[in-house]
Amino acid sequence: MKIRLLSEPRVILSNPTGIHNYFGWPSVARLQDGSLAAVASGFRLMHVCPFGKAVMIRSFDEGKTWTKPETVIDTPLDDRDSGVVPFGEKGVMVTSFNNTVEFQRGANPDDPYIQSYLDRVAALPDGEALLGSTFVLSHDGGKTFGKVMLSPVTSPHGPLEMPDGTLLYVGRFFDGHYDGEAGRHIGAVRVTPDGACSVIGTIEDISPDLLSCEPHAVLLPDGKIVVHIRVQKPGIFTLYQSVSYDGGRTFTRPEKLLPDRGGSPAHLLLHSSGALLSVYGYREVPYGVRVMASSDGGESWDTANELAVGYPSGDLGYPASVELRDGSVYTVYYARKEEAGPAMIWGVNWTFSL
Repeated sequence: MKIRLLSEPRVILSNPTGIHNYFGWPSVARLQDGSLAAVASGFRLMHVCPFGKAVMIRSFDEGKTWTKPETVIDTPLDDRDSGVVPFGEKGVMVTSFNNTVEFQRGANPDDPYIQSYLDRVAALPDGEALLGSTFVLSHDGGKTFGKVMLSPVTSPHGPLEMPDGTLLYVGRFFDGHYDGEAGRHIGAVRVTPDGACSVIGTIEDISPDLLSCEPHAVLLPDGKIVVHIRVQKPGIFTLYQSVSYDGGRTFTRPEKLLPDRGGSPAHLLLHSSGALLSVYGYREVPYGVRVMASSDGGESWDTANELAVGYPSGDLGYPASVELRDGSVYTVYYARKEEAGPAMIWGVNWTFSL
């Protein structure tokens, strides 16, 4: 695989004048009106804090310029990873998830600003009513969104649209939201256009000592669904692949794609050329974003191709891609400019040949 940058990576979302200036875990998609929408968890203090909210920016010129951020999900808790998926004529789904007050207290036990905010959340009678894997729906092309709803599963980049008009959400079951078969922590959930969720399938865990999480799925023209899964434990941070041939009801046992510290998590894009692209974060020196490509529907992969490298910290990644009108690719991700500085959302336009 050969990669050619059409633009240098640049910051597209930040808050340089405020203390709530950390942005992370973005996604990007083309909406029905032709514009691009990028979402992220923004206006945070740091990687773990209670102030995150899901925000959206739009581009009407193929990623050259972006609007100011608008808030889409803002619960009293820390709204984290953000996914965006258009469906139907005017439907848009934005996803996120959050953590308990107790978890957030433990992450910053000596910060009085954070602890005082959490005291206020804990005092609310319904402060954790929206704890879980959250999402909102728009039925006017992303102009307005409805109430926050809950899904049984979570993943950084959200679901995919199926041919019958429903959404297939492949993600890790949020704690306490599934009582199914032991040893299966990733599931496939059918989401109807009105937000009703039902579990239709699961993916077998690789082993009890490996954490499987943060999957992303793509639908191929022949109906095959390819899933890339983040798999980790101390010393391991890599990607595995599982496949479904029956719409997400059953999946193959996951198979390893990268070395033990090869990088993760991934976002899959089916390019108009027929190539399958998977972008993922690489948290070893040189820190950055890498790409793998397949010309045979995920049967084999050309891996470890560098897209954007040279960042000062491993606190980066979660890339996601969209194809532009000229056939090139636009990828968003998060990274720091300086090791002690805040994370920001970056965008890069690139093309490739296999």
